[in-house]
Amino acid sequence: MAFIAPLRGVRFDTDKAGRLDDIVTPPYDVIREQSAEAFLAKNPYSMVRLDITKAPGSGAVDRERYVAAANLFNTWRKEGILIRDEEDALYLYETRYTLHSGKKMVRRGLLCLVGLAEFSEGVVKPHEHTFDTVVADRLQLLQHCKAQFSQIFSLYSDPDNAVIALLEGARSEPAGSVTDADGCVHSIHRVTDPTVIRQVQLFFRDQSLYIADGHHRYTTALGYRRYLREQQGELPVTHPANHIMMYLCPMEDPGLSVLPTHRLLYWPGGLDVAELTRRLQPGFELEEIHAGSRESLIEEALSRMDEIEQRTQEKTSTSFGVYHPGEDRCFVMTMKAGVNDRFEIAAPCLKDLDVVVLSELIVKKYFGLDHQRCESEDLIHFYSDPDEALDAAVKDSAEHDDITPLLFLMNPTRVEQVRKVADANHVMPHKSTYFYPKIMTGLLFYQLVDNEMIKRLE
Repeated sequence: MAFIAPLRGVRFDTDKAGRLDDIVTPPYDVIREQSAEAFLAKNPYSMVRLDITKAPGSGAVDRERYVAAANLFNTWRKEGILIRDEEDALYLYETRYTLHSGKKMVRRGLLCLVGLAEFSEGVVKPHEHTFDTVVADRLQLLQHCKAQFSQIFSLYSDPDNAVIALLEGARSEPAGSVTDADGCVHSIHRVTDPTVIRQVQLFFRDQSLYIADGHHRYTTALGYRRYLREQQGELPVTHPANHIMMYLCPMEDPGLSVLPTHRLLYWPGGLDVAELTRRLQPGFELEEIHAGSRESLIEEALSRMDEIEQRTQEKTSTSFGVYHPGEDRCFVMTMKAGVNDRFEIAAPCLKDLDVVVLSELIVKKYFGLDHQRCESEDLIHFYSDPDEALDAAVKDSAEHDDITPLLFLMNPTRVEQVRKVADANHVMPHKSTYFYPKIMTGLLFYQLVDNEMIKRLE
């Protein structure tokens, strides 16, 4: 079902640009303003100058910034800061990293072009909604630069690890290697053997792809294709705009990790622990955690949640942690028997998701905060790092009397749940998954050259 193709990747010439470690960044949507400033300070060729169109400290995004990014991209290519590989290749992407538990992991995937397909075709399947404002920003950047600076992170099924084994046997010397801020080592290797490339292409003919990270970028590519069709008419199937750069990882890869994204809810007003527990008790058993420091409370709650989660392998146990910074009290909450059956969500694959239970049952029903109000008043913030979330909760609790921060600790969504939701044509709430480590922006670009057609598999 899926069409993939090799590409002539665009990369930094480190002899001219400097260390890749100081140039590449995480995807634009996880970079905070302070981080963008820090990246800029490292190297003048930082990817934030191309991929982030809002300047640090600025609240506005205007057309001049997209023009500036396009001019910069063109200048760097002319000056040889950016170089384009001379032959088509698939790129084996290897990530070595260590989890918080100390466990060492290796994740392997491939970088390639993927033929664009509308979601309705069932070839590329989403699991999250997108926001129009974000897509509009990414579309402006793509229209001006005619390049994709970061990859869509997608999954496919390969229980025998056939694709990665083929690429491992044909890979060349590294085409780039970086160590990110978390100590994760990212390396890419070119694979140019036409026989291997064809075998990989044939494998994907029978595959669906599941977007793990990058829904906005994929939707942007669809929008760009529609934009060109309006300007030029129907595009040849081999046109560059009919393709997008993806990182494809087998969902059975033992190195594939999904981390939770914790929620910091800002209750508009005062809310003490007595009222908090009163609201939650109809649906949850509450166990208070007693430990020394607030950091110990969070650590113990996460440990208890993991223990509960490990008991149930078929589906999630629907357990959460909740921390009230104003009273420095923490609870582990587990859904009571039968509550799920009364849950007002029709699709079983959604009812089993902790993120849906939190969004629809706890926030919407028990707290009376609908999605529109949460978004318009910015009542929910998302954190992959529980320590960072804890610091924000404690700080805001001390500084503001008109709100009550409540930190909800989450278990990770499972890969199989992502697949079930996508196959059923449903979507999850925003920030339901956090695939770790992120794919680095700046290791490889896809430049859309109008007169260069993509070779299709015969």
